Amino acid sequence: MTQLEVAKLGHVGLVTPDIEKSYWFFHDVVGLEEVERRDGRIYLRAWGDFEHHTLILIPGDKAKVDHIAWKAKRPEDIEVFAEHYRNQGIQIQDIEKDEEAGQGRAIRFKVPTSEHPFEIYYEMERTKSPEEKRSRLKNQSSKAWARGISPRRIDHVNVTISPDPEPTHNWLSQNMGFKMREYIKLNNGMIHGGWMSVTPLVHDIAVMREMKYSGPRFHHVAYYLDNWQDVLRALTILREHDITPDLGPGQHGISQAFYTYVRDPGSGHRLELFSGGYLIFDPDWEPIEWKEEELVEGLFWWGDSWAPGTGHPMDETTEA
Repeated sequence: MTQLEVAKLGHVGLVTPDIEKSYWFFHDVVGLEEVERRDGRIYLRAWGDFEHHTLILIPGDKAKVDHIAWKAKRPEDIEVFAEHYRNQGIQIQDIEKDEEAGQGRAIRFKVPTSEHPFEIYYEMERTKSPEEKRSRLKNQSSKAWARGISPRRIDHVNVTISPDPEPTHNWLSQNMGFKMREYIKLNNGMIHGGWMSVTPLVHDIAVMREMKYSGPRFHHVAYYLDNWQDVLRALTILREHDITPDLGPGQHGISQAFYTYVRDPGSGHRLELFSGGYLIFDPDWEPIEWKEEELVEGLFWWGDSWAPGTGHPMDETTEA
């Protein structure tokens, strides 16, 4: 059988105990566009996202991840993935068409090596923005810079697991088609973290070693801005709203991207504002290894940084 491979990161569903504050943060401050409200859920996307949504805010008692969604390459792949996972003994939840706004049939399951909740879908509405929000550019879903920080698109997710992320790296490679792009290897042979993708991005997902909590955790979702100056502008906007970032600005060694990290005050879920980086087009790409003594440089080439496991706010993660 040809190896199964998803096409891209689609969206993230985040449960928040204060959905109105989370909406204020992601809509008013970050500048995502509201697409729809249904059954208490708020569906949002960035101005360069074409599918119905890339973020769902879901009311709940505590902050956690409802699901991380990946788009399949073909509609028939949904059932192929489902059968493949059932044969592994993985419990599959069927999501019927329109159960999630704008979306066709999907499946949900927990990654067996980490218990992170994943969804795979194919069909998704390409909803047009209201006329007053629509860009004159036909290749853009909404007007840019209409409000707040105004990122272009969703970029990636970062999840954590204790004590060893490597089995999850292997499972994602063998069962979803992810390719390892860069990784950190400790002196004891353990992998501290791996950056993996199915697209030319350096990573659609990073899976890191959890330093503080047990079980599956969620470190951040990232939205992409066009240039470094946009990230610096974002810092000013955050401070104007009395929001202090967890970290940044700075540049990663791994991915080479410019970053800052900030938490949604309604939930504690972390957002990375991400720009720059590089793309990988080579089919024979060899994963880049960073050694333990290079860990800090790999994570933080320059700028505001932290050493994992030191009690810094960046060590805090939310439940997945």
